[in-house]
Amino acid sequence: MEIKVNFLDNLRLEAKFDDFTVVADQPIRYKGDGSAPGPFDYFLASSALCAAYFVKLYCATRNIPTENIRLSQNNIVDPENRYNQIFKIQVELPADISEKDRQGILRSIDRCTVKKVVQAGPEFVIEEVENLDADAQALLMPVSDSETGTYIAGKDLPLEQTIANMSGILAGLGMKIEIASWRNIVPNVWSLHIRDAQSPMCFTNGKGATKEGALASALGEFIERLNCNFFYNDQFWGEEIANAAFVHYPEERWFKPGAKDALPSEILDEYCLKIYNREGELRGSHLIDTNSGNEERGICSLPFVRQSDGEVVYFPSNLIENLFLSNGMSAGNTLPEAQVQCLSEIFERAVKREIIEGEFALPDVPQEVLAKYPAIVAGIQALEEQGFPVLVKDASLGGEFPVMCVTLMNPRTGGVFASFGAHPSLEVALERSLTELLQGRSFEGLNDLPQPTFEGHAVTEPNNFVEHFIDSSGVVSWRFFSSKSDYEFVEWDFTSQGENANAEEAATLFGILEGMGKQVYMAVYEHLGAKACRILVPDYSEIYPADDLIWDNTNKALFFRADILNLHRLDEEELKALVERLVESELDDYTDITTLIGIEFDDNTAWGQLTILELKLLIYLALKQYEEAKEAVEMFLQYNDNTVDRGLFYQAVNAVLEMELDEDLELEDYEVNFRRMFGNERMDAAIGSVRSSVRFHGLTPTSMKLEGLDRHLRLIDSYKKLHSARAKAVGLSD
Repeated sequence: MEIKVNFLDNLRLEAKFDDFTVVADQPIRYKGDGSAPGPFDYFLASSALCAAYFVKLYCATRNIPTENIRLSQNNIVDPENRYNQIFKIQVELPADISEKDRQGILRSIDRCTVKKVVQAGPEFVIEEVENLDADAQALLMPVSDSETGTYIAGKDLPLEQTIANMSGILAGLGMKIEIASWRNIVPNVWSLHIRDAQSPMCFTNGKGATKEGALASALGEFIERLNCNFFYNDQFWGEEIANAAFVHYPEERWFKPGAKDALPSEILDEYCLKIYNREGELRGSHLIDTNSGNEERGICSLPFVRQSDGEVVYFPSNLIENLFLSNGMSAGNTLPEAQVQCLSEIFERAVKREIIEGEFALPDVPQEVLAKYPAIVAGIQALEEQGFPVLVKDASLGGEFPVMCVTLMNPRTGGVFASFGAHPSLEVALERSLTELLQGRSFEGLNDLPQPTFEGHAVTEPNNFVEHFIDSSGVVSWRFFSSKSDYEFVEWDFTSQGENANAEEAATLFGILEGMGKQVYMAVYEHLGAKACRILVPDYSEIYPADDLIWDNTNKALFFRADILNLHRLDEEELKALVERLVESELDDYTDITTLIGIEFDDNTAWGQLTILELKLLIYLALKQYEEAKEAVEMFLQYNDNTVDRGLFYQAVNAVLEMELDEDLELEDYEVNFRRMFGNERMDAAIGSVRSSVRFHGLTPTSMKLEGLDRHLRLIDSYKKLHSARAKAVGLSD
């Protein structure tokens, strides 16, 4: 994690990381102002807080209340060496906690991350650099300089060279990539989380049988998502980019909707129109992209090559972002390598969907076949030894697709996780299933798995697949666990050998889709110095249903974004129009404004917590529409998951509204005790909000220029690095 430090007045210091700011000072006796803890005090507190976190985690997974658990830390300093200290952590437990859980809580404290880092003895490297932001590779682990590179199946170059090449590309873009965490809880299963130190919303996870394989996976995913703009999906990219020579890619074209908002004739082809405009309801305005919001410019459309005949077909960027998410994108050392990875993931998701929604029972992989892969067996055995039964299944549907499945059961919670992996090699597909299962997870994290069900509608409803795709939190059917499988086991193999193995395997995978009657469209991106591609298979590789283009399109942001960002400048009529649009839209009241308008607010601010319901409530207060405000505030208080402070503010508002709406009640009769209950500052805000002397309490003013929205501006700065590289790649001035 990158922590940037600013020097403030006297001895005060300010550390900034993610969306947080920590201020440190020194006691007055050390010439400080005593306004904040010192750096060493924060260090001491961190171990106590970390220990308490692990106690909380242990108790939460076992429904043990923590109200009566007390924890403290004392530091015993060696009088002859003040750097030699004993950290004594003591925990007081209630009498009704079992002996087993007492020992479990003590063991959980022993897992404290701060403790383990201190015990291991971190290495400090102190150096001078010319530019902190330009030292873009400083936070990646060193790559072996061994002359004998490590080759793995599917990679056209050794892992060491792959990592070096990808790191160099990111450094060239000016992106400082940091490794936020590593996981290796069972043998031969590694995963990590990497992110852009300057824009932490840009992150990926990697997985592999080795730490080098996992790092190459994470870097590859990072580069693929840069190439396909995935980190910036659904977000507003600002007015400067919206009016630039190009918005997404130099090759894009813009098409104006026809008469009566008809679809332009230049977009899609007949095959795609039958899929995406089946009922003839899709209009041109549905396809304006939310990233630019530039309705006057038209529909931003990206060229894809139809693989059946090499013809270029223009897909609206809006359609891609709304329906496909990250499915069908990949980067590699070579284009065929990227194609194999891309197509494998498309099959993985599509087959997973077919199995889950069809409630199929899959055949077990025979033990004699599993025994051929001892590294995978070692990982599975380690899970079994931790008390997690593991099922290894052939998901190829009778040898038709290159897909495998590893399913973990958690007897402690009744939860299950069916993890799928795909690749022309059965071994690699199986390895990917296992590494996907444990990617970023601790053993405690396996307590959050959803429970299976016999309710068919729960597994077939579209959002269940979306949840499986996003974070694997979807449910599976109990029928999946039947010993009577719907298919026979096939020890399949789609691999090729030799120098052109990846190219031949890609052709094999394209051939499967062709045999299914599917049209395939591909775009290749090389502007950033990497080989990357995006493959679309209409009516097969989408994550969201095509109806979302009409009924749940992300460009609904265009109806609200400008007014919400200019909220403090709207007059009474404009506020009435905005709240009426919000009501008429029938959007879920608990949709957050970040999602609605595509703006990354700081999570720790009122903007970051703001929902449609709360926004309507604040507008009703500004308009003195007290009955509507009273109804909204009661809903807010009933279902509020906002901060405690925000909840108390609306409790006070609710009380003041009661005074306004009841002729028999006078605020003056209650105000003294209201102030004793809620405090003067909160009551001033509540009374001012009801009487309109305070407007939109807690929301700082902003505008379409996005001033003050540092988190979002960091995201735009990140995208501008790509935009600049693409402009230079085609000879455009930046």
